[in-house]
Amino acid sequence: MNIEDLHALCLSFKGVEEDIKWGADLCFTVAGKMFCVTSIDPPHAVSFKVLPEEFDSLANSLQIIPAPYMARNKWISVQQWDRLTDEEWKYYVTQSYELVKYKLPKKTQKEIDN
Repeated sequence: MNIEDLHALCLSFKGVEEDIKWGADLCFTVAGKMFCVTSIDPPHAVSFKVLPEEFDSLANSLQIIPAPYMARNKWISVQQWDRLTDEEWKYYVTQSYELVKYKLPKKTQKEIDN
């Protein structure tokens, strides 16, 4: 997985928009809610939401840390791309999208899915 693959994966989900925030962060959102953030400039750290039961084990991995400002919401930051396999990247980014989308109002979820 690289930044181009991540970009394509995030934009493959329904209702996703991308935006540059805080000067140099590429943010992927669904209905205005962030589910994945990466730095535009190298090194490309990537942050995303995980399940509460996955947070501690992932956050204690080498080159994976609690995401600054977002850890209380169970976000992690992967500091090195090779810490996850391509399959793990797809799993966690897809899961982050689904976790964020699930918290949206049901009406908004239906609009996204149609």
